[in-house]
Amino acid sequence: MFWADKIAREQPDPVVVNDSKTPSGRVHVGSLRGVVIHDVIYRALKAAGKATTFRYGVDDFDALDTVPRYLDGDRFAPYLGWPLCNVPAPEDLASDYAKYFMEEFLQVFAYLGIAPEIYYLRDFYRQGKFNAHIDLFLRHAADVRESYWTVSKAKRPENWYPFQPICQNCGKIATTVVTDYRDGQVFYTCDPRSANYVAGCGHEGWMSPFDGNGKLPWKVEWVAKWDLIGVTVELAGKDHSQKGGSRDVANDICRRVLHREPPFHAPYEFILVNGTKMSSSKGIGSSAQEIAQLLPPELLRFLMLRTPPRTVINFSPNYETLTRLCRDYDTLIEKLPMGGTDPDEMAPLGYAQLDPQATIEPYRSLELGTLVSLLQIPHLDLNAELRQRLPQDLSDGEWGVVQRRVAMARAWLKDYAEEVEKLVIYWDALPDGASQLSPSQVAYLSQLVVVLEAIAPWEAEGLQNEIFATCKSLELAPKEAFAAIYLVFLNKERGPKAGGLLSYLDRTFVLGRLREAVSHHARSGATAP
Repeated sequence: MFWADKIAREQPDPVVVNDSKTPSGRVHVGSLRGVVIHDVIYRALKAAGKATTFRYGVDDFDALDTVPRYLDGDRFAPYLGWPLCNVPAPEDLASDYAKYFMEEFLQVFAYLGIAPEIYYLRDFYRQGKFNAHIDLFLRHAADVRESYWTVSKAKRPENWYPFQPICQNCGKIATTVVTDYRDGQVFYTCDPRSANYVAGCGHEGWMSPFDGNGKLPWKVEWVAKWDLIGVTVELAGKDHSQKGGSRDVANDICRRVLHREPPFHAPYEFILVNGTKMSSSKGIGSSAQEIAQLLPPELLRFLMLRTPPRTVINFSPNYETLTRLCRDYDTLIEKLPMGGTDPDEMAPLGYAQLDPQATIEPYRSLELGTLVSLLQIPHLDLNAELRQRLPQDLSDGEWGVVQRRVAMARAWLKDYAEEVEKLVIYWDALPDGASQLSPSQVAYLSQLVVVLEAIAPWEAEGLQNEIFATCKSLELAPKEAFAAIYLVFLNKERGPKAGGLLSYLDRTFVLGRLREAVSHHARSGATAP
């Protein structure tokens, strides 16, 4: 059984699925994994006939702890330690910093067909919805301290209380420490040494902790959210799910103070970019919005779902990764009409669709590599070429798939392709790289000319087969054979699928260029044709 269906089967009615994000900067594609996982659980619950709600929280009362490298450091440094919802927006496109970055992320939700009920923690605090929980946890501060100690061996002083006021003098929330709670008021100090990235101002005094005057520490806040909105399912990333980690501490607080069981939990792994965990505050990796502009929505969902949650996704938007992603998706599409396919194998395809009720229709398209190459042929009428290469009875839906793949190929070429990956054909003259050909490569090209003169029709698959067959007949390694072709057309040893490359080019030009390469070596005395 697919992992989401198994979770759904085990949950009693009603179910409240919850996830959340701190919008500390541009939200990266890594944060989408949790969003898609929770959305799929929500879909599985609905498919199982369970009464369910999906909610998504914006933890915008958290402090700004780093100025991302893509923002003006001088402008935002004075706001370090402030609640994110109190920091001004980088541009006049939103009311504040938190909403500026979160609204961009929510556009990606809509793009992926994900529509949870959104809530902002600023509203929970300012509207007094957390007041009862703040009072409860302050009165049970000793129990909270005990949870920190017994679960994670984090020792809190005997006069430490689980609350962070907004300093009435400097506006920071990250530097305040509460040491007493009496008659509905806390005594706090804005400690110059309590945070390692910003200094408190030293102010101290009594104040009410209610109605948005401060916040609970996030592990305690997590428990308050569960209780307030009735969360029954919430997974967490590996970093929060280690033994003795954040989730274990929150679970213990939930049981110790609220006397209730915490929500269902299972850990999920990170998304890595070239082996690096992404951080929205440090600006490492690609943003969720950027990747959404690259990948069609069904492929972006599929990227998150084809790998089980407990397995790391190592993603890099390079040619190999993207062509493999398309190929894996298309392979499942091709299996749809076959019947008797493994439901677990096909489940990621079903959950990758934007509309969970829609029937998945098989389609015919072209490989991404072919589209990448076609886009780089000068003066080519792309739509006419596509119509010629694709079946004449292509439906509107199939044509839509093709157009989305074309947009993907175009975005990759524009924003991600390395110069060495781009297709630059030397039209006017034999490139210098042709001089690097070995005698065996020249002999191969000489034989290939003869073979290709007789081939018909001039199509990618037939060309690819003959390219392989010729190198096999001469006992030349395919790597050397392909390098010979790329050197005389592209001036480099690597390139797109060779049969596809030649099929994009005029037959006369291809045959002439191959003969020219062979003749060049004959004239230079490098080898005999």
